[in-house]
Amino acid sequence: MEARHSALCAEEAEDVVKELRAELAKAGVVLPSLGLDPVSLAREAPCPLVELGRCSVETARRLAAALR
Repeated sequence: MEARHSALCAEEAEDVVKELRAELAKAGVVLPSLGLDPVSLAREAPCPLVELGRCSVETARRLAAALR
């Protein structure tokens, strides 16, 4: 049961990353490091974290504008 839960969590996290990437792209924002945190996936019972990563000042400015 725990393995199934972990698999569902990882699948859901991948879907969320794809969705976030697509929505950010619509707003003209690209986060190059957007993905799943590998450390959180390496746990015995993975509970993935989304890694937003680093970006340029211009990308941060676009992201702020998109959130307004």
